[in-house]
Amino acid sequence: MISLSVAWDDIGGLVDAHERFLAGARVEADVRGPVLESWKRCRSVGLQPHQLLLPYEAGLSLDERFLRAAEPVLADLLDSLAEMGTVLAVCDGRGRVIQRLGGEKGLRERLDAVHFAPGFDASEGVAGTNGVGTALAQRGPVYVVGREHFADCLQPFACAGSPVRNPLSGRVEAVLDLTCLRDDGDPAMLRLVRAAAQEIESRLLEQATERERALLAAYWRTGLASDGAPRPPDHAAAGHDGDGLGPIDLAVLREKAEELIASPNRTLDEVLLSGGRVATLLRRQVLGAAGEAGAAVEARILGGPRLTGLGLPVTPPAGADAAGPAKAAPRPGGTPTRPAGARAATPRASRPVETVGDILDGAESRLLLLGEPGVGRLAVLARRRLEFLHEAGTRIGTTLDVTRTAEELAEVMVPRFADFVAVDVPDAVLRGEEPEELGGLDALRRAAIRAVRRQPHNLYDVGDTVEYVPSTPQARCLETKQSVMEPVLAEAGGWFAQDPKRLERVLAAGVHSLITVPLRARGTTLGVVSLYRSVRPASFEDDDLSLAQELVGRAAICIDNARRYTREHNTALALQRSLLPKGRPEQSAVEVACRYLPAQAGVGGDWFDVIPLSGARVALVVGDVVGHGLHAAATMGRLRTAVQNFCSLDLSPDDLLTHLDDLVGRLDRGEGWAVDSTQADSGIVGATCLYAVYDPVSRRCTLTCAGHPLPAVVAPDGTVEFVDLPSGQLLGLGGMPFETVELELAEGSQLVLYTDGLVEDRHRDIDSGLDRLRTVLATAGRAPEDTCEAVLDALLPVRPGDDVALLVARTHVLGPDRIAEWELPSDPAVVSRARSAVTAQLAAWGLDDLAFTTELVASELVTNAIRHATGPVQLRLLRDRALICEVSDGSSTSPRLRRARSEDEGGRGLFLVARLTERWGTRYTPYGKVIWTEQPLP
Repeated sequence: MISLSVAWDDIGGLVDAHERFLAGARVEADVRGPVLESWKRCRSVGLQPHQLLLPYEAGLSLDERFLRAAEPVLADLLDSLAEMGTVLAVCDGRGRVIQRLGGEKGLRERLDAVHFAPGFDASEGVAGTNGVGTALAQRGPVYVVGREHFADCLQPFACAGSPVRNPLSGRVEAVLDLTCLRDDGDPAMLRLVRAAAQEIESRLLEQATERERALLAAYWRTGLASDGAPRPPDHAAAGHDGDGLGPIDLAVLREKAEELIASPNRTLDEVLLSGGRVATLLRRQVLGAAGEAGAAVEARILGGPRLTGLGLPVTPPAGADAAGPAKAAPRPGGTPTRPAGARAATPRASRPVETVGDILDGAESRLLLLGEPGVGRLAVLARRRLEFLHEAGTRIGTTLDVTRTAEELAEVMVPRFADFVAVDVPDAVLRGEEPEELGGLDALRRAAIRAVRRQPHNLYDVGDTVEYVPSTPQARCLETKQSVMEPVLAEAGGWFAQDPKRLERVLAAGVHSLITVPLRARGTTLGVVSLYRSVRPASFEDDDLSLAQELVGRAAICIDNARRYTREHNTALALQRSLLPKGRPEQSAVEVACRYLPAQAGVGGDWFDVIPLSGARVALVVGDVVGHGLHAAATMGRLRTAVQNFCSLDLSPDDLLTHLDDLVGRLDRGEGWAVDSTQADSGIVGATCLYAVYDPVSRRCTLTCAGHPLPAVVAPDGTVEFVDLPSGQLLGLGGMPFETVELELAEGSQLVLYTDGLVEDRHRDIDSGLDRLRTVLATAGRAPEDTCEAVLDALLPVRPGDDVALLVARTHVLGPDRIAEWELPSDPAVVSRARSAVTAQLAAWGLDDLAFTTELVASELVTNAIRHATGPVQLRLLRDRALICEVSDGSSTSPRLRRARSEDEGGRGLFLVARLTERWGTRYTPYGKVIWTEQPLP
């Protein structure tokens, strides 16, 4: 029973759905899926429901073998329909009505009026949705009732159709159809017609078996006539303990025998077997008593030891003239085998088995395989198709790139299956996005093309935009989500309408047959594949269509996987790039060049940063989070943000890594995550970091490391040294302090920071990578940008397995002419002298506009240091990109900004400093603290 979305008497609902469908509305909820797909096919070929033009051809008939198999089945079916008022129609494989049997006179007259009669074409392309044409289009049973017919004139009827296939070739030989008035329709009609089709297919298979038996009997009779008498077996030889034919040798012999049977122009073949033996195969024509034509393959095996185990008979069993059943030759161990479409002969159980090994010393050969050439051809084609599918499975989808996967599909198809292949997909698929519902009018991009001959200039090239007109097979394929085959392109007017002038040249070039298959995966249409034949003369057949659908279906899964990977990769890359620095911060301590290159397998957690600090200093950071993908990129963003926040506190390098280590440990333990989180990757499996602070005033660089590769220092003369820095433990392990190293760098030195992906991969250990890096860096006077390019050109692999971050910083020095500092005693009287010194220095620098503000700031900071701190007080002015005023003392107590109440006598000094300057803050030193302010230069 077939489940329907509407009741049988709900004709009004179907009429409304049909009208809405013709108007372009969506009717999926109101119409059964197979019927709706048929409607779409009818619309795509331009059928009009109110007007049908059915071709007529007289003198049509079916194959005699089919009629012999079908006659008793059809007779029984007519008997069962005697009381049902139903007509039985028998159509050929193209949907043309050959016979119309049974039915009442009134029903036959009504069918005559709509031209459902012998000679008329009932295929879906001309008659619309109906039992015959839709069964052919879907290659399966179908039931159509009332308004489900696309054509208006057919809606008074109900019909059930089922194709009848050749059991050996799979080709549709005919279509059976039961038609009655709509009110008499019953889904049970589908069960009846499907059972009849299956019974006819079984009888066709029996016919093939009977022909094989007749051929075997004819072969035996021929053998008796030539030898005159049966040859008795040599049982002593049969019991020889020599080596027998193994399963591989037997399989090779049978495959070669099938190919020889299927090749009418070949007589002999030689097969190399194990042990240096050679089998000579001879093909002989066999003609049965009733005219059955076939071929027999005999084997003669030479060389090597005497053989046992082939199991081939010398003579037929008693009563050979009565064609008995032919059985398969047993495998070693007694398991029978039967190659598709042909039979290997063996004696009956009552006779002893004689083998080829029994007669190696003679000139005789023994029967290996017998069958019809057409059946043998089908067996060979079936095996080759399986081999083709296996090869395609290994060659398609080797990468996660959409375009490359499309190219692999085209490469596999040409020239083994088609002479020209084109793969068209929407731009969204190439970008990795989720494609919208594709229709026949959507623009596509040609992603891949492959041809036996040089790329025809008459067809669209790779990268071109392709817009198919609605009548083309490609547009119908996209609209209906089903494959379309045009065996004869010259007769395909819909295809020709795409571009008549261009396609005339295509036809003139020899293109003659076409299959279009939708690229569908996981319920989504990703594009369309067009397969053409031009060099090979044979047109595409039903078996070719099935094979193309299987191959394209597998490729569609690979393309969808590549699309999904592209989407995830692009998302992760966009996230990471959004988290990396978008520009270079304003600072004059170093000249910086940086690069980030994602890995081929996906973005990772490598990152870098350049962070201006107080006192004209700069922090250089490079880090690496283990792993790839969104989680690694998100974790990198967390750590980079944390480092920036810690830098704002002016922490020393070792203190900063200690805080970062604690943060990573808390993240790795899941603190801040929901208790019931089941995210497998919510923790941080490992992270490294290198943190350096360079002071252009003292030329001192302080570095500390957490499990990161050592930085390199390139002196102005080109000498390269890797900093002897304790590597430290990975972030998140905790429990161990981080050590620092302090260097004094000459002006113009280059500090090179990088991640391990630059110097280490699966083909190169880190020591050889560091040696190569040292060699590349050993050049004097090179700009940081040039250094980056040279390093990446020399060390970056073609397909990097890990992402790479590279940071090159050339040091500058803040000269004495831009620095002014004064040592001040802890005496309130010194404040006035400090104001005067500041005013004089600003006048010398030409910054008189900042004199009043700076004098006030310096006075307030020096007063606070003298009043609240201990130890010596130092005042320093730095003229950098901003005017920096610093006051240092020996106390570790930091001042705190607060809002003073109206009755308070103090507490307004820092508030004034914060309001008059752009930035201010506190940093701690081993000897106390520094209060600093910054003002923009005029």
